[in-house]
Formats: sequence, C-alpha cells, structure tokens
Amino acid sequence: MRLASIHFFPVKSTAGHDVQEAEVHPWGLAGDRRYLVTDERGELITAREQPLLLSCVAELDGDALTLTRPHAAPLRVTPGTGRSTVTVWGTPVEVTDCGDDAAAWLSALLGRPARLHWLDDPTRRPVNPVYGRPEDRVSLADGYPLLLASATSLALLNEWVAQTAAEHGEEAPAPLPMSRFRPNVVVEGGAAFAEDEWKRVRIGGVDFRVTKGCDRCVMTTVDTATYRKGKEPIRTLSRHRKWDGKVWFGINLIPDTPGRIAVGDPVTVL
Repeated sequence: MRLASIHFFPVKSTAGHDVQEAEVHPWGLAGDRRYLVTDERGELITAREQPLLLSCVAELDGDALTLTRPHAAPLRVTPGTGRSTVTVWGTPVEVTDCGDDAAAWLSALLGRPARLHWLDDPTRRPVNPVYGRPEDRVSLADGYPLLLASATSLALLNEWVAQTAAEHGEEAPAPLPMSRFRPNVVVEGGAAFAEDEWKRVRIGGVDFRVTKGCDRCVMTTVDTATYRKGKEPIRTLSRHRKWDGKVWFGINLIPDTPGRIAVGDPVTVL
C-alpha cells in the first residue's frame, strides 16, 4: 500500500487543501483544524447544519489566516489575545477569539451570528479517554488527531451506491469523491475495508495507533460543489456498513511518533 493523498483543513468544516507532504504532530497534521466557527453563545457551527461553510477557503500564513469567499473581499485574520470557552461536541475548550471583523465576515456568509476562534495551545484538548492515553491530545477535529480513508474502500462503496440507485429506479449517480469524507490521509492498495481490522499502521516513518472506526453523519451527504444535501452515502452505508446504531467509513489515528509524511510513502500494517 502507499499514501495516495494528504489533506488538511485550517478551519473546521471549511474547504480543505491537498498537499504533497505534511508534518505530523501529536495532535494532528500541522495546520489542521486549529480554527473553528461558533454562534454567539460559543456553540459549535459546522457544515452539518450550515453547508455554506464548505465554500469558505482558509489560507494559513504563520499564525495569520486569510478567508476567501465570493460573498465578500478576502479577509486577513490575526488572532487576538482574549480567551473564551467554546463547546466542541459537549466538551469545553479554551480558545482565542479572532475579533469582530472575522465575526462580521462569517456572519454575512452564513446569514446568522458567527464568530471565529483559534486554538492557540494544541496540547490543551485531550482525546476521549476511552480510546486514548492520558497524554494524547487533539486539535479541533471531531475526536482524534487524524482520519484515514481507503481509496479501495471508496471504490467499493461507489459500486454499492450505483446498485442502490438501480434498485430504486434512479439515474446512475456520479461516483462520490473522497472529499465527502474529509480524511487527512488516503491510502491506496489492499482489500476494501481491510482497515477495519488494523490496530497499528506506519506511514513512511511515522507510527500510528488505530483508535476506532469513524462513524459518519449527515455532513457526508453534502455535495461539495453545490452545497446541497442528498441521500448518499448514508443510505447505502446503512445497508452495508451499519452496526452499533451507526454507519462507518474510515478509521481514526493517534500518532505515536512525530515526523513527516509525503504522498507516495509506503503504508505498512503493524
């Protein structure tokens, strides 16, 4: 197997970037999900309920961030010093507010009050202790430092999606792109869904623990080109990949060793 692609997302739930190589920190890829958007009460806003967030492109330049979207001129954001506490999936996290200009820009995009925040200290947030060690940390990703997906598994899922459409008398859909699943690393080679059984994996010279599979939500149904929601892949995953009351695609990783990974690196199951 080999590493087929690498992706990071500067602001949680916004557009991502494809890169040829990336630094792996204990809390995730460098620059990945260090920013997030909340409402005026500090409650997380994601593309699950606000798909237009996916149209926002965030470019990193050191500790500064530039937001781009056709609704307004690009905005350069430099985090301030004022801290507040926001809630990420029920867990309070102390973050730095990015100011009123960023709030106004995002509020105009979403049509509702919104604020941008930065996780200034990525060692602040622990992972779920059920699946991690006391020293494990995560940035502002949903739960774990990295998400891995398999191109072979996606190819099989797309076959299933086409079969489901045919059974319902629907027009054959275009294959779902991997961007629907927002992984950090995509591997190619090996059997479809073999990753379900992995316990440890090495990418290049970096070792990772596999914590658990990734249960998927309605965000995967948002078309990343039109920002409209559909039925897939949840409809088909519910037929083929449902257990414990959830549907599954991809696996969550925690780095055991920091280092650098690059597209083309060998991927070895340990």
